[in-house]
Amino acid sequence: MEAAAAASSPMLLLVAMSAALLVFHIGLQGMLATRELGSAWNAGPRDDAREPAGKLAGRAARASGNYRETYPAFVALALALAVSGDASGWGLIGAWLWFIARLVYLPLYLAGIPYIRSLVWLVALLGLAVMAGALVV
Repeated sequence: MEAAAAASSPMLLLVAMSAALLVFHIGLQGMLATRELGSAWNAGPRDDAREPAGKLAGRAARASGNYRETYPAFVALALALAVSGDASGWGLIGAWLWFIARLVYLPLYLAGIPYIRSLVWLVALLGLAVMAGALVV
């Protein structure tokens, strides 16, 4: 595949947007922890291993960790689809499915909404499966 064609791939836009979502997760987690534990904790070495005790800060941390569990698979699949020249069709549908589900997942997790949150997580996983399927077909 030519470099210009790969650079114009819609998958690369999704990779960039997913990186922005990763930064948002990390920033939200840090902001909520700092609000609870203070700026001295944030700026310090955190040797005392204190963790935020509040629900919202804990949920943000767990949601961020959950995002980072599937994020490497998404990036690998998206880049493989972009390089293979199949950055449209089912691969692109799967990528958008994963990304939109991950966007929806965060507020559901922060709000503590069960079942629907798990269903949305499964939709994101389905998106990864669709992307993988597009690579092997």
